[in-house]
Amino acid sequence: MFGTNGVRGIANDEITPEFAIEIARSLSSYVKGSITVGRDTRVSGDMLRRAVVSGIQSTGSDVIDLGVVPSPCQQYYTKNSQASSGIIITASHNPPQYNGLKLIDHEGVEYSSDELDKLEEIYNQKDYRYSDWDKPGNYQTHEPKKKYINDLTRLVDTDIIREWGPKVVVDPGNGAGCNVTPYLLRKIGCNVITLNGHPDGTFPGRDPEPIPENIQDLSKTVEAVGADLGVAHDGDADRATFVTEEGKALLGDVTLALQLKEMLKTNKGDMVVTPVSSGYKVSETVKEVGGEIVWTEVGSTAVARKMMELGDKCVGGGEENGGVIHPEFQYCRDGALTTIKIIELIAKKQKPLSKLDKELPNYQNIKTKIKVKNKNRVMQKTKQKLQEEGTEQTTIDGIKIFYSDGWLLIRPSGTEPVIRVFTEAKTKQKAKKLSKKGLKTIKEANK
Repeated sequence: MFGTNGVRGIANDEITPEFAIEIARSLSSYVKGSITVGRDTRVSGDMLRRAVVSGIQSTGSDVIDLGVVPSPCQQYYTKNSQASSGIIITASHNPPQYNGLKLIDHEGVEYSSDELDKLEEIYNQKDYRYSDWDKPGNYQTHEPKKKYINDLTRLVDTDIIREWGPKVVVDPGNGAGCNVTPYLLRKIGCNVITLNGHPDGTFPGRDPEPIPENIQDLSKTVEAVGADLGVAHDGDADRATFVTEEGKALLGDVTLALQLKEMLKTNKGDMVVTPVSSGYKVSETVKEVGGEIVWTEVGSTAVARKMMELGDKCVGGGEENGGVIHPEFQYCRDGALTTIKIIELIAKKQKPLSKLDKELPNYQNIKTKIKVKNKNRVMQKTKQKLQEEGTEQTTIDGIKIFYSDGWLLIRPSGTEPVIRVFTEAKTKQKAKKLSKKGLKTIKEANK
């Protein structure tokens, strides 16, 4: 039931209030103590919030309602409070008709697959704990954003940023980041212009996923106003993708490579963690500064849990979608923290973002996806068709095939009824060729 980032589906179809109540009861029957509840700006969010609150209270557990907050803000509050766990109501980068439930533990980290299996067993058996009629859980609200912003500012050199005074265009995409990132950047000394900066769960400005094709307005705005850079978030602001001062929208692997390189240079430890969806731009950058990559399956939970397992040996991690994890703050993707870290890096290097991008290994990436009816069946047939391909293969997540001049990854989405295709090569032409090969194989397997 739980994918790579919680359980998601179309609101009032797959994700109903009845379903939300039972998931909330499952969690509050599994753990003891108060539970935080937060959400992004989606139209269905408040409806599901009320259901989740009722489900928790019905078991006798207390609720701390944080309102509309970025996921990393709720995760940070949960980690630093007396709460036992939390429920984040979000569908992250998915379209506006989607919503979902993401469950986090007392450290603010998404539950492991083993723990989610236990929760799912409680859900399937309806083995809930109910309170007596006169002892429902208490309800309180809390405002966590101010402390979150203040604590983030301590993680960067604000003096060097204020001395520069960069002009930054922020595009929260009408999501939960509207209430945090613009204010955070002004606090550290940036001149901020916002785009899609008002909360709106219909996401009228653009699709919530901050990929280059969805943030063309941001690229144009950066050029038009002569900004030093632009940044875009997804619906719950745990990801950040950037636009250079020249108006070029960057893929998330650029952000990840730059951040991991800096983490390895400035911290003890020589390990970083990233999923198999990351490629040569990241791995070669890490090797250049003497680092070692530990590969995982796709998903922030897998990355965060592996980082926690490695402890002090691991200095950082993240995914190639713009989701970077800074363990000195917390073990989760954090779009706001990634943003100020990139701004600090530009200020320290005294080089524009376009120059930092060009200093990385030059590889071309293509990401696409195709809708299928049965992900597991199609993936099984796809693997069979490609079992003799390439010079090397790994099946950590889906199937990743290495060739002499590039690689192809085909894997089922953990959040949508699609199969994703990732490719990377030295030339765009080769990357497109590999992408077409992957899509063609999936289509044949889907017949």
